[in-house]
Amino acid sequence: MSRSKDDPVQGSINAGGSAVGGSGSTSAATPRSAAGSAGSDFLQLDIGPVPAGGRTEWLADRLRAAIADGTLAVGSRLPPSRVLAAELRVSRGLVTEAYQRIAETGQVAGRGRGGTVVVAAPPPVAPPPAAPPRGGGLVDALRAVPCRIDLSPGVPDLTAFPRTAWLQAERRVLADLTPADFGYGNPQGAPALREAVVGWLARNRGIRADPGEVVVVAGVAQALWLLGYVLRADGVRRIAVEDPGSLGARRQLEYGGMETVPVRVDGAGLDVAALRASGARAVLLTPAHQFPTGVVLDGERRRELLGWAAAGGVVVEDDYDAEHRYDRAPVPALRALLPEAVCYAGSVSKLLAPALRLGWLLVPPRHLDAVIAAKGHADLGNPVLAQLVLARLMESGELERHLRFVRRRHRARRDAMLRAISAELPEARVHGAAAGLHLMVTFEGAHVEDTALAAAALERGVKAHPLSWHRITPGPPGLILGYAAGSQGEIEEGIAVFGAALRQLAGTG
Repeated sequence: MSRSKDDPVQGSINAGGSAVGGSGSTSAATPRSAAGSAGSDFLQLDIGPVPAGGRTEWLADRLRAAIADGTLAVGSRLPPSRVLAAELRVSRGLVTEAYQRIAETGQVAGRGRGGTVVVAAPPPVAPPPAAPPRGGGLVDALRAVPCRIDLSPGVPDLTAFPRTAWLQAERRVLADLTPADFGYGNPQGAPALREAVVGWLARNRGIRADPGEVVVVAGVAQALWLLGYVLRADGVRRIAVEDPGSLGARRQLEYGGMETVPVRVDGAGLDVAALRASGARAVLLTPAHQFPTGVVLDGERRRELLGWAAAGGVVVEDDYDAEHRYDRAPVPALRALLPEAVCYAGSVSKLLAPALRLGWLLVPPRHLDAVIAAKGHADLGNPVLAQLVLARLMESGELERHLRFVRRRHRARRDAMLRAISAELPEARVHGAAAGLHLMVTFEGAHVEDTALAAAALERGVKAHPLSWHRITPGPPGLILGYAAGSQGEIEEGIAVFGAALRQLAGTG
């Protein structure tokens, strides 16, 4: 291949030190040493075994493969052609010819003095099978799959993260810190955040607590693992869980060594009579907004549950989505009614961002010391700086302002999803619309597997959870559809994709 000096692509790459040159032969100016090897640390390239006539294409293929698998991400800079040629002991023309070949496909471009840079990569394609095996990594595996529209539950509106408020609070916190504050913190959590959490829960959840009862954790997931570990050491080996209920929460408990026992959920919440019959000495539940059905544990069931707990049972309350409500009054936390028997877990994962890994666990005195010790052995405590920033947001009222803002946005998106379901999935029954960040829909009497429906939508670039993933015992097929993370247009398009996939699977499309 040959290009003139006026060629714009050649000129662009030339400016970065990677000019297009001649053939793929070894240059006499850079002879191979009989004693040394011809290789480069870059991509661990070893050109030695490659026949002389195929070295240009070999190098281009190695670069294409590295871009495709992400080893060379978009923005990565290729070595200057002179440098790579010297390391491989080949002519500079061979290297620049390989660079030119991938430049012609649009994967790299010359950036003048910035060199040759990766500017595009083929999108990864990794859809899961229609019926993936059950296991702890099921939800995580789906989370990693790329898509156009993500309607997964549990994903908040990450575009709404209050960057300005967080940055201002962080600057104030840094200005006040002493050198000693950058050392190891208290594994129970920074005192300032524990005090702020107590105030937040008193204002928003009606819970009266002491900062000494609060353990700062890396989200509810870690809270459940810690409780599973501590309860097992205390002789509690079996814990009841809601059915349907969160697969992820169940796996956290099982990883902590607990055996989980399913207890059915109906329109009034957890069936406490079935809980008694199970023989479990502990129970995990989401009473304010049950995942995934969205039902609220009603007054009679609450009284029955508190009676069961007062007789020696341990209640683990995951206050899931309690702050995200639209069409109903707030529901009091169980912890406010029986603090000596309720372990209460909450976080800012759905209010701010999961990446913060910040949550709290209120533990009755019987288990408090053991939980603090387990937390210390697990990770020596959460990062202190983020704790202090969150404390300032809570104390300043900024977190309440943010909550009011996202509630308005979530309500509009929920309404858009309800309209789309009515139009595209008229046979679906909707559950849990009064609060939360997701809807559950069921297809009563439908002869279609929800895993197949979710897989068919994913092939079209739309992601959601099949309801069966979160069941232990059989039940009607359904979907769990998150609406917080997408725009109204994306929600409408995503539901339309599910409607088309359902009609195709049912043979009516």
